[in-house]
Amino acid sequence: MSTVLILNGPNLNLLGTREPGIYGAQTLKDVEALCQETARGLGLTADCRQSNHEGELIDWIHEAGRAQAEGRLIGAVINAGAYTHTSVAMHDAIKGVGLRAIEVHISNVHNRESFRHHSYLSPAAAGIVVGFGTDGYRLAVEGLDRLAKAAS
Repeated sequence: MSTVLILNGPNLNLLGTREPGIYGAQTLKDVEALCQETARGLGLTADCRQSNHEGELIDWIHEAGRAQAEGRLIGAVINAGAYTHTSVAMHDAIKGVGLRAIEVHISNVHNRESFRHHSYLSPAAAGIVVGFGTDGYRLAVEGLDRLAKAAS
């Protein structure tokens, strides 16, 4: 059975308590359960991870690139949090290992502060899901599955 990697960046461990008017009341545990359920429905498993450390996220991207090349992973759904807007290193890691990635944002970042309008990850991503709340993760997993099937 193939796996989909779900990577969450800084402060996403605070879901449910951090600015619920923007991010909603669901917790990261709720998001992980949604991803597990969606993956299971597609015949996949979901490996959900969260880190507040850029280097750890990059290490996981490198690991994911190897797993994808070996056919054990269909790709990754990545909500890099604030690193979306600052991390050239994460962009380079995704491109460098050829990882099929879907960038996801809970809020509509284009309807917020101007510094959130630019993403370093978007040019490296196969797709982007923005502004659908935590349901965006379900959409991203389903989209990633479709892209992986089309590529095989």
